[in-house]
Parts: sequence; C-alpha cells; structure tokens
Amino acid sequence: MDRKMVKFIQEQYPPGTRIRLNSMSDPYSPVPAGIEGIVDLVDDAGQLHMKWDNGRTLAIIPGEDSFTVLPPKLETLKLYAPLTAELYERNCYGDLEDESVELDGRSLLIYQDQIAAALLKNRNPEEAERGIMRWYGKLNSVNDKVHSAVFTAEARNGQLWGVAECRVAGKLSAEELVVLKNYLAGQMSDGWGEGFEQQEIRVNDGDELYVHLKNGDNWSIQTEQERFGPEFAEGLPELCFSTMPGTGELICIKRGESGYYPSNWNTSSREHNRQIADEQNQRLGVTPAQKEAMMCGSMFGWNVPGADPAFVEEIQKSRNHRREE
Repeated sequence: MDRKMVKFIQEQYPPGTRIRLNSMSDPYSPVPAGIEGIVDLVDDAGQLHMKWDNGRTLAIIPGEDSFTVLPPKLETLKLYAPLTAELYERNCYGDLEDESVELDGRSLLIYQDQIAAALLKNRNPEEAERGIMRWYGKLNSVNDKVHSAVFTAEARNGQLWGVAECRVAGKLSAEELVVLKNYLAGQMSDGWGEGFEQQEIRVNDGDELYVHLKNGDNWSIQTEQERFGPEFAEGLPELCFSTMPGTGELICIKRGESGYYPSNWNTSSREHNRQIADEQNQRLGVTPAQKEAMMCGSMFGWNVPGADPAFVEEIQKSRNHRREE
C-alpha cells in the first residue's frame, strides 16, 4: 500500500476510533462478528491494530475485513465550582426585606432541589441537544470532543456545588481542559450565569433566593479529582507547563498525576518550547517555584518535600544566598 493511502487510513481511523466487526477473512482464528473494540494504531501497511473488548488484538485489514465505525462513547466529565446566593426574606407584614442574607454552599444544601429545578428551567430550547456548548462558536477540538455541557447542582462533602456536567468523546488534553474551563467560567459569570442569577427562586413560602454560579476573587472551576482528591502541598497549581531536560520537548504536568502529558503546542525548537512554557505559566499564574515543585511531584511523588513550593523557595533562597557570599 502506498504512503498516501496509508496516511489517508491513519487520518480516517485515529487511535481511539471505535469499531464493530462485521466479518473477518482470517480463516484460522478470526475475531467473532459483532465484537467491538478501539483502534490502537495504523501500521505502515495500513492495517488497523485493535484492542477488542474480548481481549483479542488481531488487526483489521481494510478492503478484506468488513467493519463499521461507531460513534465515540461519551463519558461524563463533571467540573465543580462553589455556589453563593442572596436570600431576601419576608417580614411579618409579608414584604421582602431590603437587606439580603448571604448564603454559602453549606447553607444552600436545604435548597438543592429548588436550585437544580431552576437551573433546568433556565435552559433555552436551543440548548436541548448541546446545552451551553450550543453557544461555543469555535470549530476546534474542544467543540468536537465536548458534545454537551449543562449546569446543575450537586451535594458533596456537606456543601452544595455548582456543576458543569459535560458529555465528552475521548479524553481532553491538558490544553483542551484549560480552554473548556475558561469557556465555562465565562458562561457562569458573564453569559448564561448572569441571566440565571437575576431569576428569583421562590423558597420558604415566599422568600426569594438569587444564586450566583460564579462569585468572589478566589472562585475556581475544577474537576472532581482536583476538587475532592487528596490534599497536596499548599500553593500547587492544577496545571503547569515545562520542558523535558533531555529533549527540550514541551510538556504539561497535572497536579496529583504521575508522569507528564506531551503538549499539542510542542515545536522542534527547545528555546521556543521554553518560551511557550513560560508564557503559559505566566498566564496561569504559575511561579518558577511552583513549576519546579510540580516537576518533582510528578516524578518522585506528591508527598515528598520537593513537591512543596514553599520548600523549593527556601532552597532557591539558600542557593542565591551562597552565590552572593
């Protein structure tokens, strides 16, 4: 098979493509018809090496074997953010008080059903299929992978949280997750959430509750692992960028995860990769000490002293002091 055809097949069936086998021409030990699996890779001969659901790995030969490409399985990704609200209570005369009572996530637990119902009611008819991804408006990989996203409320750890519940095909890269978070944060504050927080929710036989999906300078939207996973050293960011010491490859490091992720922004230039890493870390508010701590945690474990930015800063100060002497 010539290179152009192999390249075409590789583009048509990237790793992760889900396939159902209709029939296989192998006369000795074929994979049974009807079995599903995912493409692991396409080799230089154009064969689709598979990971079948029954544990087999026998390859598919396009043109000889019959198969059907299936839509990707959608997985649920939940992103959590703290909720706050203002409660206007009625006085003994039945009038609403001028001053509101500020409520946090713990106080909002008793209103979970009313808030969830209000979030559902506030969805537009145009959002029936894709939720707020209907308004994303960019033709990129995030738009392709995130099929829908809706806002709801969920109780966790004695507190009510605002949840962006997303249905995702495949796995988001580190950069794609950052893009999705930024989009959802914007919808929570200035878009969808701005309209929602102006809608009163009737509670307690006449009191009015106004819920904010985003409020406060320390607000953040995080994955389930980031929000409720094991605690790490104070000051560790969710994500940072760096370069591999040996190759200069641009990489992403996620808090709490071993190893690293290759970045889609990687270039062939070590210096350019270092510049990209510095720019992205600056945009994310990641300091050099935090980056070094993240590197250490991903390689040696997140409980070692070197995974603490404060420890790294002390080491850096000590080094600078010795140089000055």
